[in-house]
Amino acid sequence: MLELLHVNPSSGEPIYRQLNDQIVRLIVGGQLAVDEVLPSVRQIAEYLAVNPMTVSRAIQQLVDQGWLERRRGQATRVAPRKQQDSGTELLAPQLLALVQQARQLGLDKTSLLTLISDTWKQEANEDGNANG
Repeated sequence: MLELLHVNPSSGEPIYRQLNDQIVRLIVGGQLAVDEVLPSVRQIAEYLAVNPMTVSRAIQQLVDQGWLERRRGQATRVAPRKQQDSGTELLAPQLLALVQQARQLGLDKTSLLTLISDTWKQEANEDGNANG
């Protein structure tokens, strides 16, 4: 699991938020299954070369949000998912920024949707994915 995590310290986004978002994406995307045990805070911090308190903050937020669970004397693990957990809320900031930028550039909704559709198809073709 550690090899799936990457942080960018020079990003404007705090490291704990990067970790939070990445772990949610891994859960929603199926790379982390329900009841899968996460590495310890110390292991994650050493692997990413970040402060353990930063990792601990991200993990605690995920516990508070219901993505992970901690049981006394046991490792942190992926919590059972609720039906409404789709992960789409993770895209909200990027979607808002995209819409704002499109409007600033004078694109209308139809043009933006066409651009998204074309990009989706191109990415699917590059990945060899038939989901486009």
